[in-house]
Amino acid sequence: WWPYSSPCVPWLPLSIFYNSSLLIYIHYYYQFPLTSNLFFFIAASTSPLNQVSLFPTPNATERGMWTVNSAGRLGNQMGEYATLYALAKMNGRQAYIPMDMHRQLAPLFRITLPVLSRFRLHDWMSEEYRHIEGKYVWLTGYPCSWTFYHHLRQEILQEFSFHDHVKEEANRYLAGLRGQRRNVTYVGVHVWRGDYVQVMAEHWKGVVADKAYLEKAMGYFRDKYQEPVFVVTSNGMEWCRENIDASRGDVYFSGEGKESSPGRDFALLAHCNHTIMTIGTFGIWAGYLAGGETIYLANYILPDSPFLKILKPAATFLPEWIGIDADLSPLWSGTTG
Repeated sequence: WWPYSSPCVPWLPLSIFYNSSLLIYIHYYYQFPLTSNLFFFIAASTSPLNQVSLFPTPNATERGMWTVNSAGRLGNQMGEYATLYALAKMNGRQAYIPMDMHRQLAPLFRITLPVLSRFRLHDWMSEEYRHIEGKYVWLTGYPCSWTFYHHLRQEILQEFSFHDHVKEEANRYLAGLRGQRRNVTYVGVHVWRGDYVQVMAEHWKGVVADKAYLEKAMGYFRDKYQEPVFVVTSNGMEWCRENIDASRGDVYFSGEGKESSPGRDFALLAHCNHTIMTIGTFGIWAGYLAGGETIYLANYILPDSPFLKILKPAATFLPEWIGIDADLSPLWSGTTG
């Protein structure tokens, strides 16, 4: 409080009026919420004893970050830089430029925007990744190994929690498969086919899952659970219908097989109790989200496959998952598919 002899007393009513007006202006112009913290900040800022800025300036990075595509030669790069600079400033965002743009412009101009450097990751966690240098970093590559994130499993599962309408649709469909079963166990089956049938053989010295593998995997669950229901999804459903024995009445060819819109198939798999996957990150993530037991195709590439340069099986499949070895004999005979 100020004593009555303080020279600030005559300014008190004016200060209250000014602060209130300023508070309303900032609320409507900057869209800041009317909080007690903001009012305290303004009051402190307008005090005769304080010389700080009248306007709060939140960290720009907290409001988002913008970058721009680096394309073309010098003139294009200058246009992209200037446009990014102007639009980010206009919208109150922090701008970052790609390293390619920095290499083009920095030798000529005293540009000021920070660089968003690229750091390429391989598919598994390495000790060096605990100390990545650079303040503004764009991670590239195709990282999809549990070694990066499994220690944060519950948080990752929360991030990938489905929207309510997706969960409801998947559970409704699965409930419709129950029939008269009283102790049903849902097993999601993902069979990756498509171009990988040829790609694995011709480029990676590997194979995709065959009929024998699927019979073994399904046999495991039939032996262990009283009333399993196999929910099959695939981008090669015709092959599945021809090679998966559905005569027992426990196999349902359920997926749409649309690579352009895989959401429904993925949701069905993730809402099952257990998983049979073949190859590919789609099946890996279905098993990860479903929990339960996961069976995967193991040793599906030759020891000298170039695929091993970008993939480590031990970092791809969780240790508790169950691997069934692939039949590599088609690679020797030249008959894959």
